[in-house]
Amino acid sequence: MTTQELASALGVSLRTITRDLNWLRDAGLPVTAQRGRLGGVTMPPGSGLDLTRLTPGERDHLSLTGLDEKQRAELDASVESRRALSKIMAAQSRRVHELLPLSDVVHVDSRPWLQVRASGTAPASLIGPVRRGRRLRIKYDSPRESCPHDLVVDPYGLLAKAGIWYLVADCARVPRMYRLERITTWEEVDQPRQIRENQTLATVAAALVDQWEHQHAIEVSATIDQTQIERAHRIFGRRLVRDDDHHESPTGHKVTIRFLHLEDVRALLPFGSAVTVHGPAEARAHLRDLATNLARHYAPSPTS
Repeated sequence: MTTQELASALGVSLRTITRDLNWLRDAGLPVTAQRGRLGGVTMPPGSGLDLTRLTPGERDHLSLTGLDEKQRAELDASVESRRALSKIMAAQSRRVHELLPLSDVVHVDSRPWLQVRASGTAPASLIGPVRRGRRLRIKYDSPRESCPHDLVVDPYGLLAKAGIWYLVADCARVPRMYRLERITTWEEVDQPRQIRENQTLATVAAALVDQWEHQHAIEVSATIDQTQIERAHRIFGRRLVRDDDHHESPTGHKVTIRFLHLEDVRALLPFGSAVTVHGPAEARAHLRDLATNLARHYAPSPTS
């Protein structure tokens, strides 16, 4: 077909056809274009990336988008992922003046800074029962409970968020995220999972993340020095809202910070006097008690 025939059939411009033909050639497809009265665009029938060269496991692992090499290794997926990617790279044609592959110039590391070695349950150990669609009985060591809880959950799957692995599951029909490092023990229950209708791992995880980012029990109004406002933004993220429309003032920036619990206001202590909390009264009282206890802890002993 000619480029004009392609443009008319697809309802696009000649420029778009030319761009798409170049894209097809870049993708390794044998597309040729011949100018002149008897010329046109030619591609042999059945041409395309031969995915039959990939094993089912390799095709499956290619769907793990967004994971870096360490996270793939934690899922025991690094070998098949690397093998699948190497096959695709081998199938791509090499062109003169080709740009360097993105994999050569972009490296992804999703782990947070200064992350300690994770304990608890490894992601790879849960893949089997989760993919079999089984219920799980877990012992979860919540930081707000004095002892681990025994729970029976219906898992949707695993979520990698900011370098941390979570089990996303319903517990008594209520969705929850459980950090794998806090799941001390688990066992597969000989029952199929019973998840809510029309819910998937993606939809449930998105709703839980949105809930966590916006849910709060207390709103603290404060003033933060100009030198510390960017640091506060990095730490509190969307939980911090500027009240002064980003206009600087001699006393600093007026903000509102949302906390899940009153105890969480201790995160303001590292800012010292660079943060002045105006309210509510219980937040000021709690910070005062925390600071007093800290000062008492480091006070010189009578014998020194």
